[in-house]
Amino acid sequence: MTDVLTAPEKTSPERAIRESQGFSPAASGSLEVRFAQDRDEVAAAQALRFRVFYEEMDAHPDPVARVTRRDVDPFDEVCDHLLVVDHDLPASDAVVGTYRLLREDVAARRGGFYSAAEYDLSPLTDGPSRCGSFLELGRSCVHPAYRTNATIQLLWRGIARYLDVYGIAVMFGCASFPGTCPEEHQVALSYLHGNHLAPVDCRVRARAGRFVAMDASLPDAYALRKALRRLPPLIRAYLRLGAFVGDGAVVDHAFGTTDVFILLFVDRIAPRYLNRFDRHPA
Repeated sequence: MTDVLTAPEKTSPERAIRESQGFSPAASGSLEVRFAQDRDEVAAAQALRFRVFYEEMDAHPDPVARVTRRDVDPFDEVCDHLLVVDHDLPASDAVVGTYRLLREDVAARRGGFYSAAEYDLSPLTDGPSRCGSFLELGRSCVHPAYRTNATIQLLWRGIARYLDVYGIAVMFGCASFPGTCPEEHQVALSYLHGNHLAPVDCRVRARAGRFVAMDASLPDAYALRKALRRLPPLIRAYLRLGAFVGDGAVVDHAFGTTDVFILLFVDRIAPRYLNRFDRHPA
């Protein structure tokens, strides 16, 4: 495995952040947010992902994952791995939150984006609304004992730093509903389709053969409050930041989820959130 942070064409995001100006320390008590610096730290993030996705949720491990107890795929080699670390814990258990980040320039050299397997990204990446560089977010998870505002805010402070250092204009990725029966989430999916669908000129669509319609419920068939209650917390958080969704859901049988495409233009994020994440509007 190539060291994810020392491959020849990559520069450590931690070093890039240190060399930039204007950032306050990203810590809260014993918790610190930073990027993985070596294979051991990436492995710790993969072990946390296994615990959350395979033990707590309904992902189905392949034989290798079952033995190693790590969630691993080829994208791990080229992504930057954002970590929340608890310095009060032993090093082997210290990673309590993680996000996987893939920049457009890296994806272009290494075979594309992870979410391209589920969605046709061309309306976004090649369309007339293109407005800067892209960042794909994925594999987000937090240890059950650390699902607090402090942990989540640290992760987003780390992402906000990354946006500034690398000049990111657009973030995207897949977010999930639990289970592989989209019908169980039809009220929430219909709400997303009716209220947060991306503009036509950048509307990513689920690939043929995987497309699940999100608008099966008519607008008058559900209550807004009921729909919002049925949205997973991460999707609600993205919507508060101003996110759009793509057209069509996708069932991911390997992870036991129903996925939707999330699209977030950085310049649409409200200043109150930018300030909270120690990032300031241009």
